[in-house]
Parts: sequence; C-alpha cells; structure tokens
Amino acid sequence: MRVAALYDIHGNAPALEAVLDELPSEDVDVVLVGGDVLPGPMPEETLGMLRGLPSARFVMGNGDRQTVAAYDSPPAAPSQPVTDPVERAASWAAGRLSTEGRDFLAAFEATVTLDIEGLGPTLFCHGSPRSDEEIITSITSNDRLRPMLSGVRESTVVCGHTHRQFEHRLDERMVLNAGAVGMPYEGDAAAFWLLLGPDASFRRTEYDVSRALSLFRGNGLPDLDELLRESLVEPADPDEVQRIFESRAA
Repeated sequence: MRVAALYDIHGNAPALEAVLDELPSEDVDVVLVGGDVLPGPMPEETLGMLRGLPSARFVMGNGDRQTVAAYDSPPAAPSQPVTDPVERAASWAAGRLSTEGRDFLAAFEATVTLDIEGLGPTLFCHGSPRSDEEIITSITSNDRLRPMLSGVRESTVVCGHTHRQFEHRLDERMVLNAGAVGMPYEGDAAAFWLLLGPDASFRRTEYDVSRALSLFRGNGLPDLDELLRESLVEPADPDEVQRIFESRAA
C-alpha cells in the first residue's frame, strides 16, 4: 500500500487542488487526510474536493473539532467580543458549512492505522497519538516525546499540527510530520505533504500563491492576513516557529 498523507489544509482549496493533481502519477492507494481541513478561507470548496476522493481516510484535527462545535452551538451575541483569530475563523467557517459538510467533518476518526509497504503498521494522528492538540516539533526532546508514544504499538507515527516536515527517531520508532498543505511553516510558500511506501518521502508542490491569496481576500474570512502572514504572506523562519511551539508546549 502507498499512502499520500495530506495534513493541515486549512481551507486552502488551491493548494489542495495542486496536490491532488499530482497524485495520479504517484500510484497512491489511499489518501490519508490528517486533520485541520478547516478552518480556512474556502471551506465548502475544500470539503467538496475531499468528499469526492474514491479512497480516503480522515483524521480529526483540533480545527475540525472546533469548527463542528461552532456549527452545533453558534454563539449568541457575546457580551465580550471574541478576540482569538482562530476561534473567529472556526465560527466563520462553520457559518458557511452545509449540514452535509458538518456531518462529513464530524465523522473524522481520532487516529487511523494503515499497513504500508516497507513501513508496516503506521499510526496517523493529528497532534500526538493521545491528543489532537499536543505539540510535537523537530526539536521536541525525547523526554517530552516518550510519554506521548506510550502504549503505541506501531513503529511509525505520522503527525501534523505544527505545520513543518521532519523526521524524529526515538528508540525503535520513527515519528514523521507530514507538513502542511495549506498553511506551512517551512520558510516558503508552497504545499507540503508526505508520500509513504515503500519509504517516506517529503514532498513539496508549487501553486500560484498570489492568486490564491487574492481569492481568499474576496471571501471575507476575518483576520486573513494575520492568520496566513507567517505561512503564505511573509513566510517566517521555520526554526523560530518551532521554538515558539516548544515554548507553548512547555
């Protein structure tokens, strides 16, 4: 089995389309979508492409979970304005979902295990095997990582959530971050994903980022430039982003 792992799409339909256009030449058996399909600027367009995939599995990300929760419990007029850009983005995306879109997101799984050629049983999660919000980066210490993998039988674990590709070895286990299709912290504006079987190959797909940003700015997503500044607008130093993530985890 060969698997394309697409993580952290965040409603970036042009980036997703570019990656999906590459897959027919890669002889992929399964597309594994690893969470945080939403929130983002083109929610229904993104879900429409994913719902049409013939062989796909879906892992729940914290963003997907928050978007479903916002759909199920739309806020009344708050006494205090919502200041968190991510929370506002989830509410905005939820308001643009159909019932079918909401139900599609809500059916995502906590983790998925697939038996991959050359790698064997491989566990796919969003943050860590025990939490869709737990942070693993390229500089996570073994002491902090080991408890997250406690009880995991698979020798390969694929995660996302921190939006940067890396490989981390711990004892006999390999932890891979697939990177982010829609909102990468790689110091470069492109779509990043992972091809698995018989080995692990980090991939990068070009698309017209300027055109995508123009489309997004016409959609009305609040705080768009703030949300995408460090990934697509003015890509930040990826090492600095990793240090910020680690400080949050601590």
